This record gives sequence, structure tokens and C-alpha cells, in this order.
Amino acid sequence: MIGRLSGTLVEKMPPEVLVDCHGVGYEVQVPMSTFYNLPSVGETITLLTQFIVREDAQLLYGFGTAEERQTFRELIKITGVGPRTALSILSGMGVTDLAQAVSLQEAGRLVKVPGIGKKTAERLLLELKGKLGADMGARTAAVNDAQADILQALVALGYSDKDAAAALKLLPADISVTDGIKQALKALAK
Repeated sequence: MIGRLSGTLVEKMPPEVLVDCHGVGYEVQVPMSTFYNLPSVGETITLLTQFIVREDAQLLYGFGTAEERQTFRELIKITGVGPRTALSILSGMGVTDLAQAVSLQEAGRLVKVPGIGKKTAERLLLELKGKLGADMGARTAAVNDAQADILQALVALGYSDKDAAAALKLLPADISVTDGIKQALKALAK
């Protein structure tokens, strides 16, 4: 219903902001990743929004990027994850960190977010697999093309994403693809 707000930033009270749009003030809940990137009070801002209607409230959530909003939408589809929890996850991790945690199936990173227990973390990992970004953009946060190629080669050889990413972390950042594959295979053989 309300997809975007543009107006003057009137107040900043984490995690809420007040945006004046031609005389109408909208209270918008934002994740801390968006909050930290807001301009000063009195300046013009644009937020992508998600409007949620409940029996007892009408709530507006705002995001600085389309990726944040899409991730929020995917999170609230999961049973047991409401808008408040989704906002907490985005505030505690950010889209890239969440994507990496899901692709590597690291429940431990999700449990560190306030309000996320072990069962919820496992459900998040299961239900978000392949749904964030462009299939999580990168299976891990590959620093360069060579590392992405090494990772792809290891996965093609039958290693799990998690094992391949762990081996990739042991390699120097500037290694060639051929040498990287050799060293990663040696590390995985141990």
C-alpha cells in the first residue's frame, strides 16, 4: 500500500524515525543499518517501506535499500518471525551477514541476535536457503573472482558450501585459481 516515503526527517529515536511528507508525519520503524545511514534532522530522506496492518495496529517499516526491504519481506513470511523480530535480525546482522550465515548454514551467528533462539535460527536457515538476494549473491562473501572460481570448483568436486568456504578462508587473498584449488584440496584432505 505505502511503498516509499520521501520527506523531511523530523525526529530520530532508535529504532523509530518521524518523516514529514507535505504536512503529514509518518512514524517509521527502521533497522539500525538504515538508522546509521540517515542524514541529519531537517534534511530530506527517501525510505522504501513495508506497511503492515494488524488487528490492533497499523505499522510502517522503512528501509534504506531494496535488498533490506526484500529480506524483511522474506523474514516475515517465516512462521514465528514477526516484523519486530525481522527488524531485530536486520539490525543485528545486516543483509550481507544474514545471506552469508544462511549460505554457510551457521546457526551460531543467528543465535547472537537478541530474540533468536536455536530452534528459530534453524528454521530461518532452512526456510531462507536460496531465497535471499540472487540466491544469496555469493555462496560466501568471495573477495575476488579467483576466490569465487576456487569456491565453485570445490563445490563442483562435491565439497559442501561450508567446507569449501572454510578451506577458502585459509588461502591468501591474492592466490591464483590453480594454486588455490591445489592448496584448498590439501587443506580439505587433512
